[in-house]
Amino acid sequence: MKKILLLGGSAQQIVAIKTAKKHGFYTVLCDFLPDNPGQYEADKFYLVSTTDKEAVLKVASDEKVDGVLAYASDPAAPTAAYVAEKMGLPTNPYLAVETLCNKDKFRVFLKENGFNTPVAMGYSDKNVDTSIFSLPVIVKPVDSSGSKGATVLRDWNDLDKALDFAFSFSRSHRVIVEEFIEKKHEYLIGGDIFVNDGKVVLWGLLNCHRDNTVNPLVPVGKSYPLLLDKDDEDSVHTTLQSMVDKLGLKFGSVNVELVVDKNNRVWPIDVGPRAGGNMIPDLLGLIFDVDVVEMAVLAAMGEPLKCEIGAGTPFYATHNLHTNKNGIYKGIEFSEELEKRIIKKCLYKKEGDKVEFFDNAAKALGIIFMKFDNQEDMSSILGSINEHYKVVVE
Repeated sequence: MKKILLLGGSAQQIVAIKTAKKHGFYTVLCDFLPDNPGQYEADKFYLVSTTDKEAVLKVASDEKVDGVLAYASDPAAPTAAYVAEKMGLPTNPYLAVETLCNKDKFRVFLKENGFNTPVAMGYSDKNVDTSIFSLPVIVKPVDSSGSKGATVLRDWNDLDKALDFAFSFSRSHRVIVEEFIEKKHEYLIGGDIFVNDGKVVLWGLLNCHRDNTVNPLVPVGKSYPLLLDKDDEDSVHTTLQSMVDKLGLKFGSVNVELVVDKNNRVWPIDVGPRAGGNMIPDLLGLIFDVDVVEMAVLAAMGEPLKCEIGAGTPFYATHNLHTNKNGIYKGIEFSEELEKRIIKKCLYKKEGDKVEFFDNAAKALGIIFMKFDNQEDMSSILGSINEHYKVVVE
């Protein structure tokens, strides 16, 4: 029986464990949290940090695994590539994965390879040279995801607070300051693409929704189809395929965030060598009639992919349920208008659980999937989504 090593056993990563088992693979799991739910799904569990490369390599060697997958995890992605490269297993180049997982290195890569990139500088202390930047800027950790620790700064008087916030989320105690690019379109472009044999075979580009009442940088949902002019969409495709080529990516999910500015230039903001969080693969499965998780598992194991991608069914969306206050969770009440458009609910909290103000993606209470009849209906509901449900908190 072939073995697969999975890095991370959170609730959102269980689907990869189950998919691997469905294909008859023996599943070995590493996670540093002793209460991770994935350990109860995997065939074997090791209490090992997914960022400890040498410890994970030892597990992989001892278990004689045939593939390694860091599903939907930025911190674990370099470890997966490192271990697979050391053992001669299917992988993207470790150098490429490490570049994508570090915002310092990613900005250097963009600049050296002719991609649009904002003025940016990394810092390990608070000695920021503000003279090289034009406001607004964004301050964020070099090694986090889900907008954790990020602040859009429009006044240098707030720099010290923004730096403290960013450093608090950085494992390497390093932050990046970069000029904030103003987009010409309503929504940030995001979602996942999937690479097979060096070519993008799935263009899972979505509208990324935000909630300005909590944190304008934190994703609160996705919608499809992408609201972008055809010429701009083509430019985004060209940019991403060129990036895949220059990085030497061979296979797998790639989570992307981009903007197009008023001069029609494409700016890659964040690109991660893994499936997106907030159940993006599940949403893409509904839209394109494809199992993205299965594709990721099979690719990591060196198995052939069918890659039969549907044309794309319109008017699907997700929303990350959240609250704007701390307290004890009692439940969620949905409006009749929203309820009849919900096709799936994934709730993370139960009555009595502690909940927190939604200032990063990890504090979501759950995700709902919605299907609409047309763009007007979808825009109307999503534009006033906070009025259509109430989180009861004491």
